[in-house]
Amino acid sequence: MFYACCCTELPPFYLKVTLSALGGCCGGLVGTPADMVNVRMQNDMKLPVDQRRNYKHIFDGLRRVASEEGFAALWSGGTMNVVRSVLMTVGQLAFYDQAKQFLMGSGYFVDNLVTHFCSSVIAGAAATALTQPSDVLKTRMMNQRMSFSHFLKYTWEVGPLGFYKGFVPAFVRLAPHTILMFMFLEQLRRLFPPK
Repeated sequence: MFYACCCTELPPFYLKVTLSALGGCCGGLVGTPADMVNVRMQNDMKLPVDQRRNYKHIFDGLRRVASEEGFAALWSGGTMNVVRSVLMTVGQLAFYDQAKQFLMGSGYFVDNLVTHFCSSVIAGAAATALTQPSDVLKTRMMNQRMSFSHFLKYTWEVGPLGFYKGFVPAFVRLAPHTILMFMFLEQLRRLFPPK
């Protein structure tokens, strides 16, 4: 991502992390209401019939949350969603660039599909490892109101590795997205170079 900049020297890793985190924060803030309604719609089937929300679609969910629970409720779980978005963006963008830079600097890789594939697999693994704990907490917070004391109790009960339950399915879901995203990005960059 950062290779398209106009400067001749590559930016340091901390700058990649900072810029990625800023972008992830903005995206997380904007996307929280829709994500919260999406999580609730997916969780509805697990609830008893009398406790289901039965949102018809995303816009119905957004409208009903705002009118029934208050406008601020649209950002339920927003803190964890922003944290997750920051970690996801850092894991994907900053780690992709750093992995690509490292692989190409090793002398064994050149700027081609193999390098892009390997870098994106590393980025997908980093993004999954970084986001899995916050994803577990975000889902719990969006489904039920969870105070900080509940958070501490949950952490104590499951232990640190409990946050990585479902890591393999999460990686299987995220890795193809990350791989295809960066493979297409690199091909588009090759076909339409910045001027």
